[in-house]
Amino acid sequence: QVQLVESGGGLVQAGDSLRLSCAASGRTFSNYAMGWFRQAPGKERQFVAAISWGGDSTWYADSVKGRFTISRDNAKNTVYLQMNSLKPEDTAVYYCAADKDRKYYSGSYSAFDYWGQGTQVTVSS
Repeated sequence: QVQLVESGGGLVQAGDSLRLSCAASGRTFSNYAMGWFRQAPGKERQFVAAISWGGDSTWYADSVKGRFTISRDNAKNTVYLQMNSLKPEDTAVYYCAADKDRKYYSGSYSAFDYWGQGTQVTVSS
């Protein structure tokens, strides 16, 4: 069992930056592909970014490419999402997720087994 706890969300202005953190419990965190997803009110949850078990591979949604950076520190059991040049359309609840069966992102939302409770990011114009 893996527990994920996100932090770092908040209210910022357009153009500002935030760094989200996701702390994971469990000794096998370093074996999992990890991802960040977001869900805006009235919309479906969407993929934001993912990172392989060792951090050597990353994936991004087109909407955040060049602005967001995903990283991980396996020694700290933590994955991060650095968000720069934030836009109002980035407003959402952000969730981190773990895929316990794969070391690389499969491209499928349904592959992720464990989810955090989410952290709210609000970007004002």
